[in-house]
Amino acid sequence: MLRRLLVVVFIFATPLLSAAEQARTIKDEHGELTVFGTPQRIVVLEYSFIDALASVGVSPIGVADDKNIERILPEVRALISPWTSVGMRPQPSLEAISELKPDLIIADAERHATVYKDLSTIAPTLLLKSRGETYQENLASALKIGIAINKQSQMEQRISQHKTNMASYKQTLASAETIQFAVVTDKGMWLHGPNSYAGGVITALGLQGPTLPNHDKAYIEVSFEQLLKVNPDWLLLGPYKPHTVYDDWQQQPLSKLLKVSQKQQAVRVSPQLWSLNRGMLAAEGIAKNLQTLLTKK
Repeated sequence: MLRRLLVVVFIFATPLLSAAEQARTIKDEHGELTVFGTPQRIVVLEYSFIDALASVGVSPIGVADDKNIERILPEVRALISPWTSVGMRPQPSLEAISELKPDLIIADAERHATVYKDLSTIAPTLLLKSRGETYQENLASALKIGIAINKQSQMEQRISQHKTNMASYKQTLASAETIQFAVVTDKGMWLHGPNSYAGGVITALGLQGPTLPNHDKAYIEVSFEQLLKVNPDWLLLGPYKPHTVYDDWQQQPLSKLLKVSQKQQAVRVSPQLWSLNRGMLAAEGIAKNLQTLLTKK
């Protein structure tokens, strides 16, 4: 009788086990990756991938965090557990990754293509776009991550909620003024065009950026004279240095011709939020930032 009961339990339990371990094949930038079961020990090598995991309550065990957790948004850190640093994003430590014994690695198609084979010997490696990724591409990548970690349904729900959140922000952000985000250092200024992540978020919110030269590029380095030609109504500056070239440009007599000087609409914003992290949590943070700026007028 006991043996018959065990057989019955096994028969009914087997479909549940098979569902949990069902193979899932994801198309990535290398080709296809097949993942079995539910990965428990995930290492991520770009910030946008952390955003995707945090959005569905999954904590990576290892992160290429550039050895500085402050570069990751507080909103993201609040949703995940502490992790082990595996070094710098451009050149993560293969030894540190291997020591963590991951069962899934999520890597950037541009940065990590050259070490893809090495990563794949450690664990199945999902190769996705991150640097230069557009807003819409980021949402597509988030869904692929959801499939890989066996949380497709949860990720689909989070993406749907994200779109609802962004639509709600859009209703409050009507403006005819042009909005330009730029990364700025002591060495130069880089305008983020429509094909950049920040540019895509601005467009998704129903706002407009100025027409840029070479607008097919995600980022454009500009001189003061080129900025004057673009001449946006708002200039949102993501500074990576305390003193930047924009501070120097303000000393030039022609700076008075900039609309942002006339309207006092050159504003410093978080480069971590606007350009570094990327993802649903970052996009919602950008929308909230814009709501604060544009409704103050």
